[in-house]
Amino acid sequence: MESPASSPRQRSRRLSTVVMLIAVILIAFGAWRWFSKPAPRPSAGPPPVPVSTALVKSETVPIAATGVGSVMTVASVTVRPRIDGQLDSVDFREGQDVKAGQVLARIDPRTYQAQLEQVVAQKAKDEATLANARADLKRYSDLIKEDATSQQTLDTQRALVNQLQAALKSDDAQIHFAKVQLDFTTISAPIGGRIGARLVDPGNIVHAADANGLLVINQIDPIAVQFTLPEDSFQAVNNALRSSKEPLQVQAIDRSTREVLASGKLVLLNNQIDTTTGTIALKGQFANAEHKLWPGQSVDARIVLGERVNALTVPSAVVQRSEEGYFAYVVGADDKVRVQPIKVTDTTDGKSTIASGLAAGDRVVVDGQYRLTPGARVTETRPAAAQAVASGAKP
Repeated sequence: MESPASSPRQRSRRLSTVVMLIAVILIAFGAWRWFSKPAPRPSAGPPPVPVSTALVKSETVPIAATGVGSVMTVASVTVRPRIDGQLDSVDFREGQDVKAGQVLARIDPRTYQAQLEQVVAQKAKDEATLANARADLKRYSDLIKEDATSQQTLDTQRALVNQLQAALKSDDAQIHFAKVQLDFTTISAPIGGRIGARLVDPGNIVHAADANGLLVINQIDPIAVQFTLPEDSFQAVNNALRSSKEPLQVQAIDRSTREVLASGKLVLLNNQIDTTTGTIALKGQFANAEHKLWPGQSVDARIVLGERVNALTVPSAVVQRSEEGYFAYVVGADDKVRVQPIKVTDTTDGKSTIASGLAAGDRVVVDGQYRLTPGARVTETRPAAAQAVASGAKP
């Protein structure tokens, strides 16, 4: 049997032994967990960026020069009355398209009809007088043979006949003048085109001396575009004109959408260079049946001067701009991109001509550049996704 004094010490030793044993077990378990943890896998890097790409092509493209132009009418006419009178009626609508010769307005014709009738009556009177004078002349001619009248009387009668014949010619002229004045009471379109605002209402008294006229007709089909090019372009344009048997082609391009609104021909290369601006003025003429061009509209005018063989072309979306100039993202064989500075000769119809920086067959990024950095890996987007991006929808 244990003594009362030794019992507490034994219990303390047993408790210490148990605590140490538990601590050793916990340390061993932690070490096992640490050394049995799998090693971290190496990082695979950022995922590839989805982009659309295209190949640089070598093809024949037109040589062109582009300038800022303004649409203008081929002809503009202010229609004015040619006689004085009251405006009876207006036979047109504002903004109406009219043809040459179409009746536009009418002036009260009664005064001019009366003047015509007056000169017609005068001619009838002179014709009767002439007939009587000719009869007298015939009688005097018969009497002179019998010495029954004098030669002076015969000569006087012959002069009277000539005078009355001249009076008839004057009457014919007066009749013609009166008919013209009467015709002026009907106002017709001198050219075909589009009518503007009506400047005078029916019921007003109009005068031939009125400054504003009745209306303005602008011929808008065909229509013209006047534009300018730097004087450095003069020799190229002049050489193209001299070497071409046909008029040079000119395109009118919308400045915001870059849509080709119309194609026409060059009709004017101005006869001098503007020394103030250092530019040369040109004019193109266009068919305008759909009225895509309108007087006063600002457009870009592109004149085709020839062709460039084996030119390098890319979609216009390939060309990017930075502070240093133009560049493109070129995809290498390892599917990584690099920034390539380029020079652009011309851009039209969604296609850019490259002067330097690229080679035929290079793979360039068309869409998805906003996520790219030099050295980034790329992957080609699926066709459906590419179409969705191009249309503005979500892929």
